[in-house]
Amino acid sequence: MDLSNLQPAAGSAKNKGKRVGRGQGSGKGGTATRGHKGAKSRSGYSKKIGFEGGQMPIQRRVPKFGFTNINRKEYKGINIDTLQQLVDDKKINDTVDFETLVGLGLAGKNEMIKILGRGEIKAKLKVSAHKFTASAKEAIEAAGGEVVTL
Repeated sequence: MDLSNLQPAAGSAKNKGKRVGRGQGSGKGGTATRGHKGAKSRSGYSKKIGFEGGQMPIQRRVPKFGFTNINRKEYKGINIDTLQQLVDDKKINDTVDFETLVGLGLAGKNEMIKILGRGEIKAKLKVSAHKFTASAKEAIEAAGGEVVTL
């Protein structure tokens, strides 16, 4: 074997591709299959994301409306039936605080928690959270529990 008969391993080299821009005699010289004029014929051309060929792009055609409050606070909602389920599964016993909920994977460490009133609770719990709905607060206190707002 020498340099004159080297070739790629069988099956590794797929298609050879067109050899464009190699002179008029090849039949692919001149414009090198790019056509005449226009952005696509130029070197360095790359289509912008969302470009629709000069047609008004969809993000500009669709009407904008509404308002985004930059001061909005997002809360992670946890229902009281979820708390009751945790008691039934013996994952919590008498206190539910932020660290417990994060440890159980119900909330992230940077999230704020709001206790919601779906379902019913029978266990007597001391619940600590950032916010409570009126119905959740009422249900927890009715079961003999305590509500602590962080």
